[in-house]
Amino acid sequence: MPNDLKGYLDYASTTPLDTEIRQTYEGLLKAYFANSDSLYKDGRQIETMQEESRQQILKLLGLPKHQVIFTSGASEANNLALKGTAFLHQIKPGRILVSAIEHSSVLNSAKQLAEVFGFEVVYLPVDEYGIVKLEALKKNLTADTILVSIQYVNNETGTLEPIREILSLLREYPGVLLHCDCVQALGKIDLSEVKDADLISLSAHKIYGLKGSGVLLKKKHLPLVPLISAGQQEEGLRGGTSNALVNIVFAKTLRLALEKQAEHFEYVTSLNQKLRKGLKDEVIFLSPDNASPYILSIANLKLSSEVWMNALEKAGFLVSAKSTCSSRKTSDSHVLVAMGIKPKLRQNVIRVSLSHLVEPADIDRFIAVNKEILAHYGL
Repeated sequence: MPNDLKGYLDYASTTPLDTEIRQTYEGLLKAYFANSDSLYKDGRQIETMQEESRQQILKLLGLPKHQVIFTSGASEANNLALKGTAFLHQIKPGRILVSAIEHSSVLNSAKQLAEVFGFEVVYLPVDEYGIVKLEALKKNLTADTILVSIQYVNNETGTLEPIREILSLLREYPGVLLHCDCVQALGKIDLSEVKDADLISLSAHKIYGLKGSGVLLKKKHLPLVPLISAGQQEEGLRGGTSNALVNIVFAKTLRLALEKQAEHFEYVTSLNQKLRKGLKDEVIFLSPDNASPYILSIANLKLSSEVWMNALEKAGFLVSAKSTCSSRKTSDSHVLVAMGIKPKLRQNVIRVSLSHLVEPADIDRFIAVNKEILAHYGL
């Protein structure tokens, strides 16, 4: 791991590359270069390792009914889940339901399906905690509905969605598929609640793995229309020469993340509680009490997100104002808008995201620095 992680509190954006993963990947790069689709020995050897990684991922997650499709990341996985499903119904475009607080890769996929391809998209409202309103979901499930996409853990607030209850509602509509973006849950929150989802998106760089490495898990019997048409790779669902060495490393990245998941969850929970206790007189908590402890969204009444983040950076702390994928947009966070947060307050929000690599002393220092900053601005 890098030695300069002091003050880094943006782990929901990305994580440092695990030393063991880096060494494994570098070793593979030195030893192998052949195309995994080549029929000679070197190619077959790489393909065998890639297939072993595929099976290990399913075993580690306890998903024998699913199939692994390697992608360039979760954004591609989300695109493939939505568009790959929707394009099966292109002759008669159906209805797609997505929560109003999804990751931009889901929302923009849905937007394109509506504006370019004629699908009906319904954005499901959420309550003040960011939890999807189940009555709205139930109301919008019709005979024309083909897909529901709801993330498990929100990337800005850490809110956990009631996936088990959603699956229960969908049992009355066996033709409707459920897609779950599980990027912020993987390696942190137990995934047993989402195991019956038809499509699940994952990413490696959120669990100390390589960037440009993702997975779409889909139930084996489900067809998809490929977005990248080429050859036989990924069962014909994603063409192009496989990034086989990256795919091989995914399984080890996942194994390392899961080995200490419970231990890390307990530790990070203690950090989250320390933060909440230390900041309770200075900030407003937007993350619900039962949110993922890895993400804490906080606001104040006067200081803008930009000024707040800059002041923290000068003090040696790196945080985000909202999802990194939308960080350069000047508009308010769509998540906070959907939650009904007042305009003035949602301009004064930062996201603190934690890791087992954060030390209690770092949290103590952050609390002290934050008090100084807010006091300096008369808060």
